[in-house]
Amino acid sequence: MTAAGDDLVGHYDLVIFDLDGVLYLVDQVIPGAAEACARLRERGIPSAYATNNASRLPGDVAALLTRIGIPAEAGEVVTSAHATALLMAERYPAGTPVLVLGAPALREEVVSAGLTPVTEAEQARVVVQGYGPDVRMRDLGDAAVAIRGGADWIATNADKTLPSPRGPLPGNGSLVVAMATALGRQPDAIVGKPDPGLFLEAARERGAQRPLVVGDRLDTDIEGAYRAGMDSLLVLTGVSDATELLAAPVERRPTFVAEDLSGLFEAHAVPQESQWQVTDRDGGWELAGDGRRVDALMALCRVAWAAGEVRPVTGADEAAQAALKWLKLG
Repeated sequence: MTAAGDDLVGHYDLVIFDLDGVLYLVDQVIPGAAEACARLRERGIPSAYATNNASRLPGDVAALLTRIGIPAEAGEVVTSAHATALLMAERYPAGTPVLVLGAPALREEVVSAGLTPVTEAEQARVVVQGYGPDVRMRDLGDAAVAIRGGADWIATNADKTLPSPRGPLPGNGSLVVAMATALGRQPDAIVGKPDPGLFLEAARERGAQRPLVVGDRLDTDIEGAYRAGMDSLLVLTGVSDATELLAAPVERRPTFVAEDLSGLFEAHAVPQESQWQVTDRDGGWELAGDGRRVDALMALCRVAWAAGEVRPVTGADEAAQAALKWLKLG
């Protein structure tokens, strides 16, 4: 146990959570997430929630969090759909016709921003593309026609996958790639993470001077925190795994790594060299030692990041072999 203030979260004045893969999976709470959020409330450390998911309104997200045991209010939630609508309201005059690809929540945000959703490609001045489980090939075709006709193209996010109980499924980014392939160009703007806007807005609204970003994806949460100049904690309960972390470029390397949200309340000092050692062995690396599995991962990361490459890893003893098996690196 660590005393309050000696643990990781004690050094920050705001925790900005990603949602899918961190607090819940689809609509089921991740074990330990509700308890971790309750401990933050007891400590008086405020939370905010920033998600690239454009299929829910902030009020709907807050209601879902509350339902799974994490009391939240709409004002604590920042979604890529809301941020996209605000961007469009700044760029385009009221009433601008917008072709909306995505869930009803995105359409509602467009209306709230004073813009006018349309269904005919030829009418659209702007195409906004967000995730929606019912987006069809016909919708993508209409969007392509509108963009070729001169409409601007804005994407709420570029997440290639989204977590599910069945494993990662195609996300909005996969459809953005399909559109880009067909059109031969990229969107005019991509609003969600890794763009730092969601994190900066959350910190600005709460007057936070030292926020901590907690996420499960290197390409959105961790890179977004890096761009925002914020520290980050990667939890291994969602998309990114040990293999991806070992190969991560500088902008996708988290400040801290934990198995789950209990890591917020642990000390994150650099592990002693006597706990885990990584040595060269037959063109690969050999892991030896004992201790927390996540510390074994960080020992491997330090070696891989310094070498600028990833090599095969073997375990020298039973503890190392068990750690590598859990990390899926054995």
